[in-house]
Amino acid sequence: MYRPIDPKTHLPDVEHKHLEYWKAAKIFERSVEQRKGCEKYVFFDGPPFANGLPHYGHIMANALKDAVTRYFTMRGYYVPRTNGWDCHGLPVEYEIEKELGLSGRKDILEMGVEQFNTKCRESVFRYTAQWEELLNRIARWVNIDDSYATLDADYMESIWWVFKTIWEKGMVYQDFKSMHTCPRCATPLSNFEVSLGYKDVTDLTVTAQFQSKKDPNLYFLAWTTTPWTLPGNAALAVGPDIDYVRVNKDGKSFILAKALLEKHFELDGLTIEEEVKGSQLVGETYEPLFSYYQNAKLPGIENCWKVIAADFVTTEDGTGIVHIAPGYGEEDHLVGKKRALP
Repeated sequence: MYRPIDPKTHLPDVEHKHLEYWKAAKIFERSVEQRKGCEKYVFFDGPPFANGLPHYGHIMANALKDAVTRYFTMRGYYVPRTNGWDCHGLPVEYEIEKELGLSGRKDILEMGVEQFNTKCRESVFRYTAQWEELLNRIARWVNIDDSYATLDADYMESIWWVFKTIWEKGMVYQDFKSMHTCPRCATPLSNFEVSLGYKDVTDLTVTAQFQSKKDPNLYFLAWTTTPWTLPGNAALAVGPDIDYVRVNKDGKSFILAKALLEKHFELDGLTIEEEVKGSQLVGETYEPLFSYYQNAKLPGIENCWKVIAADFVTTEDGTGIVHIAPGYGEEDHLVGKKRALP
């Protein structure tokens, strides 16, 4: 039967009343217990750091996680869930550095790693009471009384056991990965840690001339928003189906995408010598801008400084020729792996 809500009802009081009833009657515990013996649904939940206060972003994430586990409980699965605390990583270390007035790895070593770790360990449970209050308040159904912490020896040993098991199954391999690094901390950064300091900046771009090995008077024009990566250049990428032109200006010849010609040259006095598809440029060789690695004995060095095809090349900006530096950036690294570049 439909009953309209009295507009004078104080909704927070209604919520508290329900929360108190759920707690007194152990509704969450009973909802889990009654599914014992049923097929288990396992939900891997990334635990929060308790060295900082929760905010609205945590509320949204926890609401979504709670919806998933309740849904599968209602589907008849046994869904035990336990609260946890993340105690590792830069967020913990950074907070302690700020508190102690330290700045980076050098200061930590001077203080003593053991003493620094102790301070970090003391900080990770600083706001557990506030976190538990929030979890209860938003009705996140999770076992708080049996919380785990990633610094517990049995937790860490379980992770090592998992790693040992996948190693024994031959599922672990060694490879390179493009990572952001923090020069201050001397450590790689996760995407989350990188985004903490994200900001828009105006930076320089460069259009570089790469001299053809076959014709010293011919240059491939490549545009880059990261000119500091040019010493690591290993290849130039073109779009195989893009139209390119060879033009002559003041006695020098240049190759670039036809659609971007007017962005780089005044058409007066410009001679178009040839028009080709990108696929026709593949395999062309050029001189490296810098000679640092020209004679280096690196695996794959024989594959360097050639024009290759790549499907991510566009004519939206730049020159239609992309400078590839496998040591900088995920996309370049993947291209480098595919082409066996060093």
